Amino acid sequence: MSFAFPTETMNEGSASILVPRLSLYRLGHQYVPSLAPVFYNPRMRLNRDIAVLTLRAFQRRRADDISVAEPLAGSGIRGIRFAKEVPGIEKVAMNDLNPSAARLMERNVADNAVSEKAVVTNLDANTFLAVHAAPGQRFDFVDIDPYGSPSPFLENAFRSLNNRGMLAGTATDTAPLCGVNPAACIRTYQGRPLRTEYCRELGIRLILNAVVWAAARRDLGVNVLLSYASDHYLRVYVQISRGAKRADEAIDQLGYLLHCFSCMHRSWVKGIVPKLDLECPFCGKVMSVAGPLWLGPIVDGEFCSEVLQGLGEDFEDRAPKLLRTLVEEASAPLTFYVIDKVCDRLGLRIPPRRDVMEELVGRGYFAGRTHFDPAGLKTDAPVETLREVLAQLAAKS
Repeated sequence: MSFAFPTETMNEGSASILVPRLSLYRLGHQYVPSLAPVFYNPRMRLNRDIAVLTLRAFQRRRADDISVAEPLAGSGIRGIRFAKEVPGIEKVAMNDLNPSAARLMERNVADNAVSEKAVVTNLDANTFLAVHAAPGQRFDFVDIDPYGSPSPFLENAFRSLNNRGMLAGTATDTAPLCGVNPAACIRTYQGRPLRTEYCRELGIRLILNAVVWAAARRDLGVNVLLSYASDHYLRVYVQISRGAKRADEAIDQLGYLLHCFSCMHRSWVKGIVPKLDLECPFCGKVMSVAGPLWLGPIVDGEFCSEVLQGLGEDFEDRAPKLLRTLVEEASAPLTFYVIDKVCDRLGLRIPPRRDVMEELVGRGYFAGRTHFDPAGLKTDAPVETLREVLAQLAAKS
């Protein structure tokens, strides 16, 4: 099978695939995946590693064969890795609207000897998902990995999922989610962002707001199993359960976050139409509002520990480090502080994060790391207590 563009072979995990020759699609010295005739992004290796590990843990919990869908498959690297690296896969349905992508996938499926599991189609992603909306045609796991937002595909993704199935979604439109373009975020995710040091955490919670509403319109509840931010994208994994009551329970986890840009205080209020007191209780200034967004946990610590159990030698070194931090972060409160920035605002020397954490824990507060920022600190201590601790430690140094 020949192609209208030069190709090269890329190896990842147990897969070996043909992709467009990367050196031909650059701006300056940087490869730009969107310029290639078939989409392939080597920088998303960690995303795919975590996806394989998460699917392994999900399949172990199900203790049965599962069916998987990838509506925006590109080169097919993700689906092929699922077929080769996840036990208990009965079927992987790989789809892409691009005819060149479909042909390249067929070649990669054959070369990797997964034709008995992998099926390739050439449809619009929403059409592909809608075709599988009938009972008996649905999937146990749907992975939406678009160039941009997953929002346009959520409705049909939920239609195509079996009960207790899992949805994975990637968002690369981080600028709107992080408050650079609030209007675009409101249109896409039905929630208002804020440009704060913890904006990527807010971004995940805004994605989950859109996920909850899309599921609720089909009387589906969602249980958030795993979420994280890395490089240029945000990623969420949720499991659905059928029933209006389940949908209502998920909606009850939505609300608003209030942030004071004057003194760094933050608080949150659950409810879609709550009464919001915008006066900061510490400095009296007017606080800014983000939301509605998901206020529940964004990581299930038990499930994330199960994901860690599937680690092997074929995964990026970053995967275990990220997953272990997520396990620690599972029980942490909302938002975090970046110690360097707090100290800079207060004109203080920056103490070691370990010392800050030990002091806060000694005072009876939660204190832990966050994967969102290497200098970040998760704590339920009031901002005034944090400022006092930082001043105390700075005075000793």
